[in-house]
Amino acid sequence: MKRLRLYGLLAAGMVLATCPATLLSARPAQKAASPAKAEPARKPRNVVFILLDDLRYDGMGFLQPELRTPNIDRLARGGTYFPNTVVTSSLCSPSRATILTGETARNHGIVDNANSSEAGLTFFPSYLQKAGYQTAFIGKWHMGNDVDTPRPGFNKWVSFRGQGSYYPASGDPDAAVQGGETTMWNVDGKKVAQQGYITDELTDYAMNWLEKERDKSKPFFLYLSHKAVHSDPLPPPRYRHLYDRTDFKIPASAANTPENYKGKPMWVYNQRNTWHGIDFFFNTDMKMTEYLRYYYGALAAVDDSVGRIADYLKANGLEKDTLVVFTADNGFQIGDHGLIDKRTAYQASVRVPMVMYEPGTVPAGVVNSGRIRNLDYAPTFLDLAGVEKPAQFEGVSAWPLITGKVADKDWKAPDFTYEYYWEWAYPMTPGTFAIQRDNLKYIQYYGVYDTDELYDLARDPDEMHNLIDDPAYLQAKVDLRKALYQQLANRDGRHAIPYGERNAIGSVRRNRAGTGAAPFPDSWLVEPNRVDRKDNVLPDSIAKQRAHDEGKAFVRFPVLGSPEANANAGIKD
Repeated sequence: MKRLRLYGLLAAGMVLATCPATLLSARPAQKAASPAKAEPARKPRNVVFILLDDLRYDGMGFLQPELRTPNIDRLARGGTYFPNTVVTSSLCSPSRATILTGETARNHGIVDNANSSEAGLTFFPSYLQKAGYQTAFIGKWHMGNDVDTPRPGFNKWVSFRGQGSYYPASGDPDAAVQGGETTMWNVDGKKVAQQGYITDELTDYAMNWLEKERDKSKPFFLYLSHKAVHSDPLPPPRYRHLYDRTDFKIPASAANTPENYKGKPMWVYNQRNTWHGIDFFFNTDMKMTEYLRYYYGALAAVDDSVGRIADYLKANGLEKDTLVVFTADNGFQIGDHGLIDKRTAYQASVRVPMVMYEPGTVPAGVVNSGRIRNLDYAPTFLDLAGVEKPAQFEGVSAWPLITGKVADKDWKAPDFTYEYYWEWAYPMTPGTFAIQRDNLKYIQYYGVYDTDELYDLARDPDEMHNLIDDPAYLQAKVDLRKALYQQLANRDGRHAIPYGERNAIGSVRRNRAGTGAAPFPDSWLVEPNRVDRKDNVLPDSIAKQRAHDEGKAFVRFPVLGSPEANANAGIKD
């Protein structure tokens, strides 16, 4: 673990491999934070879990000085920042289902943002209730047939259908779907009209529950799920012009250059000129630098919300008894590899912001490089509450890592396995499966005529150099492929590809004057009738690689009717 400094991470040039160097600044070495001492018997711990929508991993002021997030920065300064926090499915509904159930998408069955069923699922707050906790869900639910009705496991419920609307009469399609100009809340089963800006109003509900409605004799779990900063992000009036003069930068990999696309799958280039591509995102001609002014303006309101909650905890003597968790349901690409949005297995998509704060329990001012998956949240919350882990939970408790009882260098993080199932609504992103073991990440795609990817994140944190055909990584590729397939089996041992009902063509439009399609890789372009034409479908191996290095076919497969084929078949011309 390493000390964190506001607007700069850490000591004497020591840089985490997964943190862009441009976001880090050196400072004199400090004494390492001591792990929290064993706690005496104490009352059960409270939790405030703050979940954002689509906030990218570096969207906080202590990582980007141009951002104004003083309250989030306050949590980081007094708590721990976890830069290697990732989601097992980088899409709203599947990720939220994983958080709530402690299961992967292949097992909880919510694999897209459409009408996935919640039948048979148990949400972890139900276990906390049985242990005596008061629980509240306030905000965006966004799964389970898009309904806003209260779910089991929560004493307090405030939610809305679908994505909700930033303003009650914003004209958003979501508001129209809900049957009128005004967005309606479901407050404990009753319909209540939205009155104001969504982030502020959700925080009002959260504060009212904390201050007046909960049973203060019991520990509590508050799940505050913001709409912000999901598209199209609208700031409140007070922050409408906050970033008018800010010159936001986009990643260097956004540029359409041969160097940026060398070794990349064809689908990545083909997505530039689509709904989720940097050249035509959301089918508009807006520049990402302009979009980010709205995006981070909406985040400023969330920062106010964080401040209100943190101030309440401190003023009421709850600060040292309450774990505050600040994170997001998935990452967000702002031009990384020419892409926007999430869904992919690239770092900007799967990494999420994660700050945890509890004075005296969570080490202060620390950067902890241990990997945490959203799959691990539910078992962690039950662990800190002293509740036994249910059999269906697939993750592990990260509480020893969070408290510093296990150092990040000693943390044995499980493989990070990623799954995204193709959606007809956004068909430009293929089905994607990936596995990261230590610093090696292998990515494969389902149902596309394209190449796989392999990256050494320690040497290449921006995933610019695809090692999939590098002989030095052949055995690693073979091993990771096998492990990925094994780990993608569901609890019944089956490998199933779920899919939803198609009811439209999906987002297939391209800018008429924009970029076209990618060419096939040069190595794929060959002459006909080669005798090694079967080799590419035979399993990769050292022996096959050795034959190719010697310019030979691994298995000769002559063309039908050729002299060699006839001879092999015992046919004499």
